[in-house]
Amino acid sequence: MKDDSFLGRLNRWARNSVTLKLFVIGILILLLLIPVSMVISLIRERENIRNEAIREVSSKWGDDQTIAGPVISVPYRSTRLNEEGKAAITRGYVHFLPDSIDIRGQVDPQKRYRGIYMVVLYNAQLELSGRFNGLNAEALSVPEEDIQWEDALFTIGISDMKGIEEAIPVRINDTTYQFGPGTVTNDILESGASFPIRLSRESASALDFSFRLNLNGSSSLHFTPFGKATTASIQSSWPDPSFEGAFLPDKRTVSGEGFSANWKVLQLNRNYAQQGEGAYIGSIPPKPSNIYTDEYSPFRTSTNAFGFRLLLPIDEYQKAMRSAKYAAYFVLITFLSFFFIEVLNRKRLHPIQYILVGSAIILFYILLLSISEHFNFDTAYLIACIIILALITGYCSYILSNRRLTGMMFGILALLYGFFYSLLQLQDYALLLGSLGLLLILATIMYLTRNIDWYALGREEEEE
Repeated sequence: MKDDSFLGRLNRWARNSVTLKLFVIGILILLLLIPVSMVISLIRERENIRNEAIREVSSKWGDDQTIAGPVISVPYRSTRLNEEGKAAITRGYVHFLPDSIDIRGQVDPQKRYRGIYMVVLYNAQLELSGRFNGLNAEALSVPEEDIQWEDALFTIGISDMKGIEEAIPVRINDTTYQFGPGTVTNDILESGASFPIRLSRESASALDFSFRLNLNGSSSLHFTPFGKATTASIQSSWPDPSFEGAFLPDKRTVSGEGFSANWKVLQLNRNYAQQGEGAYIGSIPPKPSNIYTDEYSPFRTSTNAFGFRLLLPIDEYQKAMRSAKYAAYFVLITFLSFFFIEVLNRKRLHPIQYILVGSAIILFYILLLSISEHFNFDTAYLIACIIILALITGYCSYILSNRRLTGMMFGILALLYGFFYSLLQLQDYALLLGSLGLLLILATIMYLTRNIDWYALGREEEEE
């Protein structure tokens, strides 16, 4: 017997109302966004653990390296009368950059592991040569008689001194010197090696220099264009370089066996002169120890440095993050599919069943993340997809009790996983393909529901 009381009518309305069902589904989707955000936080946490492992290994081998210079720095001492008529002494350094710098080198990459994480290291064998065609003191604001040529310093900038493997002898004209640790003045270079060189205004007319660097580093290598003409030629067996900094190479060749690149930078390409007083280029601060190397690059902004980075061919965390950003769309489309199965085939599904299916969808991204840390991303995606498809399809076979509907849900889910995987593979056309895919899904839903009388659905079920 039908219950005509208020509670009875309310119960029938709650069971048969399409509007209420859609409202409940919307609430469930919003609730499932909470674990989606937790999955995204988990991906960031695992990525930070990976970065910490890279920092730990790099700190012992050598961080990303930047070679700056060489620079000749000469102290000066000026005595002037101030407004009170007393002698005021001013001290500082004037700096001279070379007319030409030529860099040639071979970079040999190495792979090291910290737990499950791979770290890209390298050893660079570099040959640097060049020439100072006279030190133009007349272009300075400091009187030439105040410059103490006999106390000059020859300095090379190296961003992480831990990477130096051998002593660095320097040939200047016919004399051999040895670099010592540290920079006496921090006007231009915060980290590096230097040695004193006795000069006179006459002896500084032409200085040819050459030296070799055996240097360890990680991830990236950059150079500063301190010469009037700075040329660099680098070869490496690493097949996945990223050329970055202020200047791209004039010529480059990249293949499965490695890469070679050539740069040529002129003084007109940068915004500082060949000589100056004090920190006229801009002091280069050291990298804070708590900042990951990819997030901090002072040399590139302050000295127009150029170079390359040794990229990992696959970053599973970036792909997992991109995949997780589609989770909300996946849950929405899956829930809409279940809703239309309810409407068109008169099947009743409880909100708890929606939540269980949504939880399985979110579990896919956790499986994807955990498996991709041990296998390549494509294999991890396939394994996680098979597991979740089997789980949801098996569950649907019980709650729907219909092979045709179960096969339909399997096809929809398989199609969605394939569609979102294709989006992950596309860089330039991901937005275009994604928008067209969502347009096609919406058009399909509109076509399948074009003849449904939504107002009559609840009334028909109540009459039955």
